Amino acid sequence: MDYTKFINPRAAALRPSGIRKFFDAVNEVPDAISLGVGEPDFRTPYFIGDRAIKSVKDGRTQYTANNGKSELRELVSQYLQARMGVSYSPSEVLITVGASEAIDLALRATVSDGDEVLIPEPCFVSYAPCVALAGGVPVPLPCKESEGFIVTPEAIGAACTAKTKSILLSYPNNPTGAVMNETEIRAVADAIVGHDLLLISDEIYAELSFGGAHFSPARIPALRERCIYVGGFSKAFAMTGWRLGFLCAPAPLYSPMFKIHQYAIMCAPTFSQYAGIAALSQSLTDGFEAVSAMCGSYDKRRRFMYKALTDAGLDCFEPMGAFYIFPSVKRLGVDGETFAMGLLEQEKVVVVPGSAFGESGKYNVRISYAYSMQKLITATGRIADYIHNHFKEGKT
Repeated sequence: MDYTKFINPRAAALRPSGIRKFFDAVNEVPDAISLGVGEPDFRTPYFIGDRAIKSVKDGRTQYTANNGKSELRELVSQYLQARMGVSYSPSEVLITVGASEAIDLALRATVSDGDEVLIPEPCFVSYAPCVALAGGVPVPLPCKESEGFIVTPEAIGAACTAKTKSILLSYPNNPTGAVMNETEIRAVADAIVGHDLLLISDEIYAELSFGGAHFSPARIPALRERCIYVGGFSKAFAMTGWRLGFLCAPAPLYSPMFKIHQYAIMCAPTFSQYAGIAALSQSLTDGFEAVSAMCGSYDKRRRFMYKALTDAGLDCFEPMGAFYIFPSVKRLGVDGETFAMGLLEQEKVVVVPGSAFGESGKYNVRISYAYSMQKLITATGRIADYIHNHFKEGKT
C-alpha cells in the first residue's frame, strides 16, 4: 500500500528533531551522565502539588472554560503586572497546554501560506517546524556570540522582504542563555514597528534572569499592541510535566487563537490549572520565595559551569539567563556533533550538538546545568579529561 499519498507534504518534509536523534544514540550507552535535558531538577513545590491532589480528591475533574479558569486568568494578569511590568486583562489571557501549544497557536492563527517568519538562531528546536506546518517560511537570523547572541535591528532590516509577516523572539534564550536588556529591546522595537511586523515573544525563561530583572518587549506600548506574549509554569515552578502555559494578546489577535484552541484542545488539564492557581496565589503573597530559591541555585551552578568549562579549554559565552551554557568547540577542530558523540563514547557524558538549534550552532554544544552540583562536578571533570586527551593542540 502506498501511504505517501495520505501524508501531508509539510509533515513529510520535517526533519527529525536533532535532540531526539542524538538521544537515540545515548540509549546505547549505559550509565551515561546526562547534561542534555532542559528540565528543572527540582520537585514541584509541595504546596502546588497538594492543591492539584485536593482538586482531584474533591472531584474537580470536569472541563473548565475553554480559555481556562477565571481565577487562574486573573492571577496570570496580576502576576504579569507584578513581576514583568506588563499589563494584560484576564480577558486577554488564554491558558494553554504548556508554552508549546501557545507558540503553535500563535503561528497557526497568524501565518498564511508563504509568509516569512524571522527566527533568531540558535533557537528552540520547534520554532522552524511549527512555522513550516502553518504554511510559512522560517527565515533564520544568525546571532553572533561576539554580539551576545542577540538579534540586531540591522539583521532584521536585512532579512525583511515583502513577504515577512512576523518575528519570534525568545529571551532569555534556549540554548545560548543570552538575554536582551531594555536598551537592546528598544533598539529592535524600532525595527519591528518600522517593518510592520507581528512579534511573538516566548518568555518562558523570564524568571531565570541572572544579570538583573527581565525586561519584556510587551512593556513597550508600540510592541504590546502587536505582540503575542507566551509564558508558562514549566521552568519557574519546576512544572514541566504539568503542561501548563498561557498566552496574552490584544482581542483581534486573541480571537483566532482562541478558536483554534477550542477545536483542538478544549481546555488545559483541570488539575494542572488548580496547581497553577496555587503557584501564583501563594507566590504573589510570599514574594516568590520558591522561585527565588531555585533561581539562586541555578545561578550558583551557572557560575561554576562557566569557570569549569573555560578552565577546561573551551571558548564559552557567559550565559545570563535560562539554565544552559553554549560553549564553542570550533578551536578544537571539530563540529558540535562530532564533539558530542566523542564525549559520549569516550567519557559517557551527554551534551546536545548545537546544530539541533539551527545551522548557526554547528560548532557549539548545549549543556544544561539543571542538575545537582555533584553531577556537574563529575561531568565537567570528564569533559576536561576528554579535551586534554583528544585535543591537546586545541587547548592553550
